[in-house]
Amino acid sequence: MDNGRITKTRLLIDKGVLIPFPEDVRIGDEVDPGMIAPGVVIHPGCRITGKTTSIQAGTVLGAQGPVTLADCQTGRDVELGGGFFSRSVFLDRSGMAADAHVRDACILEEEAAGAHSVKLGRTVLLPFVTLGSHIDFCDCLMAGGTDSKNHSEVGSSFVHFNLTPNRDRAAPSLLGDVPRGVMPGERPIFLGGQGGLVGPAIIEYGTVTSAGTIVRGDINEPGKLVFDNHPRPAMRDFRLGIYWEITRRVRNNLRFMANLVALRAWYVFVRSVFFGPGAMEQALLRGVLEKIDMSLDERIGYLGELAGNMPESVREYQHLMGKAARRTLIAQERELFEKWGRMSGMIRSLKSCAGDEQERDAFLSRLASIREAGRDYIETVSGLDAEIRQSGTRWLQGIVKLVEDSVYATIPSFR
Repeated sequence: MDNGRITKTRLLIDKGVLIPFPEDVRIGDEVDPGMIAPGVVIHPGCRITGKTTSIQAGTVLGAQGPVTLADCQTGRDVELGGGFFSRSVFLDRSGMAADAHVRDACILEEEAAGAHSVKLGRTVLLPFVTLGSHIDFCDCLMAGGTDSKNHSEVGSSFVHFNLTPNRDRAAPSLLGDVPRGVMPGERPIFLGGQGGLVGPAIIEYGTVTSAGTIVRGDINEPGKLVFDNHPRPAMRDFRLGIYWEITRRVRNNLRFMANLVALRAWYVFVRSVFFGPGAMEQALLRGVLEKIDMSLDERIGYLGELAGNMPESVREYQHLMGKAARRTLIAQERELFEKWGRMSGMIRSLKSCAGDEQERDAFLSRLASIREAGRDYIETVSGLDAEIRQSGTRWLQGIVKLVEDSVYATIPSFR
């Protein structure tokens, strides 16, 4: 086994991978050395595993501390300073500093980055989104901004709260959206440090939250400054198992999943043409689509757990409230539980939704007419004029609406 490891690292060195101290690097037997490109730098203490791992040229692993990389795909010039990275994708020039923990269905698009001690899971960061230090930002999709100087940002010591006292995780938050966010041009979102966001939440472009602010609802109007006036803590009786409101929770979960479906369509029909034909480029594309599917499956699973909690919620709520119980809430909770099978089947059937064919093809045709050989994805979509941009947004918004309307047809009381 040890001789095989030495042989593999020697093979990588001979092909142009820089490994200054090969005796301090571990590469799994299952890793295909052909999927680690010349020009990659692997510092001491790194451990690389996974059959699906692929690492493109210019990527630097472990410059700030040991890196464990398992079944991840990286684009060019990615920098992973130190930490644990599993089943996630990092597109060109993205990166994370030391002590990161990035696992399961994360996608960091071009130049998205995080400082040290950042935790991500099932999170999508669109181009240029930047995270500070000591951040827990699982179950989020964030967009906004135009370039590396004008981007959405999350301040240090920020927490996205994605677990409820009832132990469900049906709490993803959508900061910006996919239909507008995939084409850099929207106002950035800024979440102040030492603050938090209670999921599931919808946050519009241009939102700024002051340092220390905990956002506990949706912000549906663009360009708002949100600040916490630190009210005195309040108390009320707490009964484990009761959901006092589920309309917003279900709607926001559906909006999040519908945006993931739109993102998948964007990769299949638009971004795919920007990936080269080589094995590593195609592995990167497959990796992104796999992570979107993983994230959708996770979201369906978590919403299913919420639906499964409804009978207990109805029982406890009726016992507590008696004649004062709200019939609408009881009816909604029962509907969510009883219709979950149909609802989840509908969501799964729409995972590959391509939207309106005419709108899609019209946008793709116009995109093809202005695409220049040699221009990368970011250069191309950043240079789209307003009319083409709006055409693409209409197509993707149509996908979001189709997914939502189809699911609401199974649970009409949530419209």
